[in-house]
Amino acid sequence: MNKNKAFLVLADGTVFEGNAFGALGEAFGEVVFNTSMTGYQEILTDPSYKGQLVAMTYTQIGNYGTNPEDVESGSVKAAGFIVKENIGFPSNWRSDKSLGQYLKDNGIAGIEGIDTRALTQHIRDNGLQNGIISSVDADPARLLEKVRKYPDISEFDFVKEVTSSGIYKWNEPLWRWDKQQSAVSHLRRLAEASNQLSAKRLKVFVYDFGVKRNILRHLYDVGFDVTVVPAETPAEEVIEKADCVLLSNGPGDPKAVTYAIETSKKLLGRKPVFGICLGHQIIGLALGGDTYKLKFGHHGGNHPVMDLSNGNVEITSQNHNYCVDFKSLKGQMMLTHKNLYDGTEEGLMHKELPVMTSQYHPEAGPGPNDSGYIFSRFRKMVEDFR
Repeated sequence: MNKNKAFLVLADGTVFEGNAFGALGEAFGEVVFNTSMTGYQEILTDPSYKGQLVAMTYTQIGNYGTNPEDVESGSVKAAGFIVKENIGFPSNWRSDKSLGQYLKDNGIAGIEGIDTRALTQHIRDNGLQNGIISSVDADPARLLEKVRKYPDISEFDFVKEVTSSGIYKWNEPLWRWDKQQSAVSHLRRLAEASNQLSAKRLKVFVYDFGVKRNILRHLYDVGFDVTVVPAETPAEEVIEKADCVLLSNGPGDPKAVTYAIETSKKLLGRKPVFGICLGHQIIGLALGGDTYKLKFGHHGGNHPVMDLSNGNVEITSQNHNYCVDFKSLKGQMMLTHKNLYDGTEEGLMHKELPVMTSQYHPEAGPGPNDSGYIFSRFRKMVEDFR
């Protein structure tokens, strides 16, 4: 087999032939498409993509290379990467290596040169399904047999694979461009100024189900003292120390994370709680509600959402396959945000308890910054509770 050839085979028997890039080998996962035009490095390192093969709908990927800063976790979390055209000669002053080399260094298989438009339409019409990328096996029939034996994503608890191994503090603010000084010194100056206000900071404990670093940066920026704890940390350990709690984003089916649901039941009503994406879904389940799987999910940086409190429409970053069934909550929560593509719920607020949620990603990373106000709204909720 020509080492440059690669195949993508879906569980329904659909075959795409292209060229390998990144690491050679095989990668299994649920195939999803992302509509963002940029931000591929943040997407690859987003722990919510654990167990998934990510296809980018934009035709040219890799134009600006990769760098050590534009990451949302410590390593690539996506199982594999699918693009129409990989640009192997990046042009950007911040770049230190190409996308292909970045994937290779992280042991991630990629495939390029396939019709990603046809792939996207196929997933849109036929729904999410498992797939395999292979650059070491040229027999589509054999690859199909392998992928059909691969378990459904709902059978995995990927949270245990991406959560932190221990407790740690976070004190890095959002990155901002400053023409008068380097980015590093600018961050240091912001951190020093923020530390002077440390006595006024509210203590938020973040349950790490696969938290993105930009969530932590936003929390720090709006005045929280941020402590990150592993996913299975007992609620009792957090309640006695925290002013409030954030349940983070993360991968997979929320119903598989049973320990997080039980922990949330103990937290609700005891401390103000904010849930983002998977955290939002876990709160829904903890309140006795139900979740369901979308046909092809919401993945990208161009999803319009309406804030029902004021009618404003914001363009949001999204990455989820599951939604909370709003009716199953039986009137406990009020709807605060609605997706204008399909009408699905995007944000909730409890009618009696200090609990708020966001299905989409207000922290962006990548994506537009329209929704950053959500973190200030969370802080106000915590202050009002006190």
